[in-house]
Amino acid sequence: MRIWLKALRVEQWTKNAVVFAAWLFAFADPSQAAMARGIRPFLLTCAMAGSFALLSSAFYLLNDVSDYESDRLHPVKRLRPIAAGLISQVDAVRAALGLFSAALLFPCYLVLRHPDRTWGFAVILVYAILQFAYSGYLKRLAYVDVVVIAAGFVLRAVAGAAAMDVRISPWLLACAFALSLFLALCKRKHECDVALASRAALKRYHPKVLNVLIVLVALATLGVYVSYTLAPDTVSRFGSNHLVHTSAFVLFGLARYVGLVFGKADTGRPERVLLTDRVLWVILAGYGICACLCLAI
Repeated sequence: MRIWLKALRVEQWTKNAVVFAAWLFAFADPSQAAMARGIRPFLLTCAMAGSFALLSSAFYLLNDVSDYESDRLHPVKRLRPIAAGLISQVDAVRAALGLFSAALLFPCYLVLRHPDRTWGFAVILVYAILQFAYSGYLKRLAYVDVVVIAAGFVLRAVAGAAAMDVRISPWLLACAFALSLFLALCKRKHECDVALASRAALKRYHPKVLNVLIVLVALATLGVYVSYTLAPDTVSRFGSNHLVHTSAFVLFGLARYVGLVFGKADTGRPERVLLTDRVLWVILAGYGICACLCLAI
């Protein structure tokens, strides 16, 4: 069981927390709070997050099968169950097909139960097609691969809104894209530093260009978030522009992560960094407290 849980990368299911973004902001939005209150909207969001978790695990298995030879050259990835020979490639493909089928159960239910929310099924279907394209070809294209990863997070956020049939600000989608692109670039930098020979696409990343892109995308992420907090629609929905004060914590968080990246920390797994770095935890806690205070004023 432990071997399979490692192969499914259960610890990376934390990435699907983006699905809850629409629920959180709808809950704080006076014009949509009624649609987010109660156990049912929360359970619908949880179910959509679960679908993405199962779907992402299915593609993790398929990716590991596809990257079997290259993973065996990577100092860390060679320890993955499929690369290490602990799970056969045939069993991995069978498990992936089962997970893929299970992941579509809730979107199908959502369409049957709420015909007006068919876009929820469409979003997860687009995500699946994008992942197939990524596994088959796009991951071999430098710079394109990180854009695809970032697009996947945007689709997760849209799916969360579709589950409850609430609107989500385009600014928030832009924030999700910019932040995930930043984390993906940081991950590629770490891989270029420790395992350049493990993937053909890594050799096409220029170190100086990658460093510049990391800084520029970090600044773009901050700029998009500040623009979101000051947007007229945001101010009218929340009744004030106090939310802009939370931008300080976004700046601190980005600066901390950039420091870890250029300090040669292990940023190859962003979810582990976010769960283990105490400074980031303090910054996230400060952001949450500040956001609550801004909304309460």
